[in-house]
Amino acid sequence: MATSPTSAPSLADLAAIMGRLRDSERGCEWDKVQTFETIAPYTIEEAYEVADAIERGDMADLKDELGDLQLQIVYHARIAEERGAFTLADVMASICDKMVRRHPHIFGTAAASPGWEALKAAERGDREDDTSALAHVAKALPALKRAEKLQKRAARIGFDWPDAAGPRAKIDEELAEIDAATSDAERAAELGDLLFSVVNYARHLRVDPEAALREASAKFEARFRRVEAIADKPLNNMDIDALEALWQQAKRDLSAS
Repeated sequence: MATSPTSAPSLADLAAIMGRLRDSERGCEWDKVQTFETIAPYTIEEAYEVADAIERGDMADLKDELGDLQLQIVYHARIAEERGAFTLADVMASICDKMVRRHPHIFGTAAASPGWEALKAAERGDREDDTSALAHVAKALPALKRAEKLQKRAARIGFDWPDAAGPRAKIDEELAEIDAATSDAERAAELGDLLFSVVNYARHLRVDPEAALREASAKFEARFRRVEAIADKPLNNMDIDALEALWQQAKRDLSAS
């Protein structure tokens, strides 16, 4: 599909392109067989790539990644339209209505905002049977982020440690339970409890566990790449003492740079 030289490409143009790709007779063989389920992993991946471009401060890449993410929205909306569920216009109408509704102090007569979470909770209460404080914490969130959100929800109603000492002690308790486990399944369960406790401890220290782990991974990557650069032979031909010496040298090199 082509646009006229005087008009900028629009969301409608992208929707038309997607319609052509999904055409049952003339469409792309790959695109027309996709479903919500097969596209969902790409949607999550594109959101992460947007975040990565922001973190790197790469505006050209951010522009491209936002386009890729927008494509995912159009893709899901097209599949929904084919099934008679809703259209892209319905999606846009829904989010516009939600933004106005959740800012009554801007678009309405409220003196101040009651808070985003309070507004969301009120909306859920109006239309859902699930009244749990933990309702609608998305299961597809990264595990660390979902654990943190569940803990924050519980904390709002007082289900929380009074300070960081509680979750810190829980870490030691979970480590002991891993040591005492007698099967792989039991160890896996206890390790999950340990990770959950670490997230809770991070929350009490006001540390974002997702960001902290991402930073630790970046640090490990930089150090490992430095180890590879300064090694005088393949790493798999070295013993643990030689590898540890290289690791310590890499740490010194990077801290000095």
